[in-house]
Amino acid sequence: MKLVDEAEIEVTAGNGGNGCVGFRREKFIPLGGPDGGDGGDGGSVWLVADENLNTLVDFRHQRTFRAQRGENGMGRQMYGKGGEDLAIMVPVGTVVTNVDTDEVIGDLVQHGDRLRVARGGKGGLGNMHFKSSVNRAPRQATPGEPGEQRMLKLELKLLADVGLLGFPNAGKSTLIRAVSAAVPKVADYPFTTLYPNLGVVSVEAHRSFVIADIPGLIEGAADGAGLGAQFLRHLQRTRLLLHLVDIEPMEGGVELPVAGQVRAIERELEKHDPELLRKPRWLVFNKADLMFEEEARARAEEVVAELGWTGPWYLVSALGREGTWPIMLDIMGFFDRLNAEARDAAE
Repeated sequence: MKLVDEAEIEVTAGNGGNGCVGFRREKFIPLGGPDGGDGGDGGSVWLVADENLNTLVDFRHQRTFRAQRGENGMGRQMYGKGGEDLAIMVPVGTVVTNVDTDEVIGDLVQHGDRLRVARGGKGGLGNMHFKSSVNRAPRQATPGEPGEQRMLKLELKLLADVGLLGFPNAGKSTLIRAVSAAVPKVADYPFTTLYPNLGVVSVEAHRSFVIADIPGLIEGAADGAGLGAQFLRHLQRTRLLLHLVDIEPMEGGVELPVAGQVRAIERELEKHDPELLRKPRWLVFNKADLMFEEEARARAEEVVAELGWTGPWYLVSALGREGTWPIMLDIMGFFDRLNAEARDAAE
């Protein structure tokens, strides 16, 4: 199924019920007085994060949602029943934005998170609230308030620890197949990956992390070019970026030299969100099996020197699964250190 990671919906909370104008009329009580009850409150609309969902595709078919209105008040001081709230299930990682104001309303990042996106209208007052010494038979009541109505933009950002980025055909899908149980489509033509794939890398019992394969980026991606543009947002939640580069670009593929490819992707990251460049990023030279080992290492060292790269870098063959597992072990160690530092800071 193609990942749908954006949708617009209209939500309308229930209106409040109207207050009642009523008078107590019983035998032997000729002047019973006002007894009109209040209307019930309208139901609110909530978004609820559900870890069993991974796309927003359902919102392509249903775009309008309305909560139940409150019942009107009745005589004998009977209050109207409140309208039931409406819960809309969305994937974990959904960001909610008010379309009219462009304000981010909330971010659902954990299973079970709830966000009220439209408040139900308050029920109207019955005439029993308006009696006084000078107005013993009030014939006034207030109508229920209308429920809030909003146009919302839902945007899904994958919750992955590691994001793979690079030009098309750099081998990102092949790498995620090599280190996890994910089975993304792999082929020898550009733009094979049409939507993000998630894989869980299990190093050992109770030690694992999630890795995301993002569709390939090209120059101008941040401005809307290519397929990867709409998926750049998924990198924002990751804690570590693995920058894959083809050490021996295929004929007819990317025309830039290897160092030029790295710099081109860096420019796209900075255009989209400068914070992405500040994330930890490791460089991975892929397809080392296409060259002699000494030649591949010499080529990688040459590119590292040209870039002035100071971070970790690796030489692998994702297809042959050579050198991929040491990277995963290093990543797990990196996250262990981050978690330990976070615990120390909290104490």
